[in-house]
Amino acid sequence: MDRLKVGILFGGTSEEHPVSVKSAREVAKNLDPEKYEPFWMEITTGGAWQLADGRPAVLSPDRGVHGLLVLDEGKYEEIRLDVVLPILHGKGGEDGAIQGLLELAGIPYAGCDIQSSAVCMDKSLAYAVVRSAGIATPNFCVAPADEDRLTYPVFVKPARSGSSFGVSKVASKEELPAALETARQYDEKVLIEEAVAGSEVGCAVLGIDPDLIVGEVDRISLTHGFFRIHQETEPENGSGNSTPIVPADISPESRERVRQTAMAIYRTLGCRGLARVDMFLTDDGTVILNEVNTLPGLTSYSRYPRMMAAAGLSLAEVIDRIVALAVGPR
Repeated sequence: MDRLKVGILFGGTSEEHPVSVKSAREVAKNLDPEKYEPFWMEITTGGAWQLADGRPAVLSPDRGVHGLLVLDEGKYEEIRLDVVLPILHGKGGEDGAIQGLLELAGIPYAGCDIQSSAVCMDKSLAYAVVRSAGIATPNFCVAPADEDRLTYPVFVKPARSGSSFGVSKVASKEELPAALETARQYDEKVLIEEAVAGSEVGCAVLGIDPDLIVGEVDRISLTHGFFRIHQETEPENGSGNSTPIVPADISPESRERVRQTAMAIYRTLGCRGLARVDMFLTDDGTVILNEVNTLPGLTSYSRYPRMMAAAGLSLAEVIDRIVALAVGPR
């Protein structure tokens, strides 16, 4: 069987560009060269597209091309792709934008579709949809709004961003204006939500409903402050205030409740392919949604591959499965 021609998009214009590059490097280490012929496509922070060899290239929306247009010595060369793996985090990668381009191009792609990507990226929309299914979320409002109905402390965060960029914990109303200004550096839409007293837990989900695989649940152990992923100077060497514990050191009953809630959230939001569902587990056993990452980090220190590895699936196997789900039977 011929190798699959896989376009791998990474980088991007969001604040998560460096994380995407690290995720792509880890994917490269785990991509089977006997199964796949990769075409590495970087989107620079300025929005330029180029192959790994530096040649300018674009993903064509023309379905007749079904792939890349590569500028080579003044002429465009067409490279037909079988599937695209968008290793892009944050805006432009997880919000439905790149998924829309791929839909126009008619190219199969791994991960969530336009609708689920857009809804999950906007935390206020995700909360509204999940609440309608009877799943708990934090009490929240979208600024400017009547935040007086919320109980402090609260978290102020960009509604459509990731990796804790622009997030502040606010103890009183006097601290709110500065926190709002910080959040608006990343998104004009800002969420204010009550802090949840409980453990931060997560669950990696893989597949298309009803055939879902879930990784081992993890728990974030904090020494102080709050969990701020990818904010460290050298995250590969650990965090200054947090340690992920996999499998989570919680009761079997709680672990199963977290897993079932994660799958329910995944289904409710229309996710497919893969996603990491972050939640809170309170002392009384209630599981509350925090956020859903539709293209979670795949770096050497990321939570998703660790949770899947603990459940017996290597990153190479995860890549095989999400690509297979994208292209369908061959």
